[in-house]
Amino acid sequence: YHIVKRMAADSGCTVAELVGNAELVKKIDISRYVTAETGLPTLTDIVAELEKPGRDPRNRISVMEFDDNVRTIEDLRPGMELNGIVNNITEFGAFVDIGLHESGLVHISQMADRRIASPRDVVKLHQHVRVRVLDVDVSRRRISLTMKGLK
Repeated sequence: YHIVKRMAADSGCTVAELVGNAELVKKIDISRYVTAETGLPTLTDIVAELEKPGRDPRNRISVMEFDDNVRTIEDLRPGMELNGIVNNITEFGAFVDIGLHESGLVHISQMADRRIASPRDVVKLHQHVRVRVLDVDVSRRRISLTMKGLK
């Protein structure tokens, strides 16, 4: 940014010397750099990046590994335990991506070992879950899953 070049020049150093130098960055009066195009929130973000360069503000995403042995719905067998990701929540349950074209359904009655009022009491969208295959209807392309007794 041209603003960072000005900040460095005003601080009597180079951009390379300014980046990562918390002492120099703390001395910058960002109000001096507010313009019609660049407001205080943007300048605050710039200064935060100068203090700790390369920091990614997004949350880390944990990688989900699907079972390599399950490539089609025909590979599924009742009793199989699989990793999955909740990809839709309805009033009657949650659909879980288990690495196939078809998502499996965990009915609300199969979500917990206790009675629950809503699937949202147990899972949230994009949550990683462990499921067990209850039933597979290949002709109708339906997969019934349970979360009972699993962590």
